[in-house]
Amino acid sequence: MAESVLHAVTVVLYESQDPINIGAVIRAMKNMGVRDLRLIRPCRYDLNRIEQIAHDTRDLVERIQHFDTIDDALADCAYVVGFSGRPQAARWQRHTPRSAAVDLLEYAQQGRVAIMFGREDHGLPNEALDRVHAICTIPTTEHFSLNVAQACLLALYELHLLAGDATKRLQAPRHAKGAPTKEAYEQAFTDMRNALDAIAYFKTRNEELIMRTMRSLVFRANPDGRELLMLRTASIEVLRTIERESRLAVQRALAEAGVAQGEMPTRASDAEAV
Repeated sequence: MAESVLHAVTVVLYESQDPINIGAVIRAMKNMGVRDLRLIRPCRYDLNRIEQIAHDTRDLVERIQHFDTIDDALADCAYVVGFSGRPQAARWQRHTPRSAAVDLLEYAQQGRVAIMFGREDHGLPNEALDRVHAICTIPTTEHFSLNVAQACLLALYELHLLAGDATKRLQAPRHAKGAPTKEAYEQAFTDMRNALDAIAYFKTRNEELIMRTMRSLVFRANPDGRELLMLRTASIEVLRTIERESRLAVQRALAEAGVAQGEMPTRASDAEAV
């Protein structure tokens, strides 16, 4: 199996102050297929505590690298995007996470790239921003309160989607069936038409126009086989209910006329005679 392009992506955390955020970043990396984490002068943290925050991430935790300087941490990175909300960074190219992902994956085809996040209190200093190729700012409301782990997850999510590296597919609903056949559609439309006719729906409406609209509605809904069958059985049940109520109405009418149930006529003409 070819190695994922996301393996060329490095997450760099500058002077992280909270072990919980380090664990949350690792958790985001594990979910999005990125495995290289570099820490520049981080706070003290316990590896066991990190694994409690980010379950089943021993492989990533064992790969964590520590650096004393920004230059050392970025030495092998051909392209670096720094995440910052600072408005005065006019000399840098500005990105959103989505547009940054495009450039990052393009450069990742030739070498290592990095996304860098700053301290929880002040973000990336000028010293770090001077070493990035572009700035990424996450559009938010005026509240503007994303922590490092949240920002990292958004960045990695865009990379993951663009790379087409979704290794875990969303499961289909447990009872989902395949697409209905043409015959199944026609049977459903026939039963719907009969049910509507039974309640005299077409008495003042154009039958052809109504059924064309019903077809359009069902096709836009794109039901699976089970859902279409449910629609069909509902129409059939309408017909059965009408037939059942009709029989009960005849029985009540005969009872009121004094005809014993055992003497009920078997033909419509006999019932009319009564």
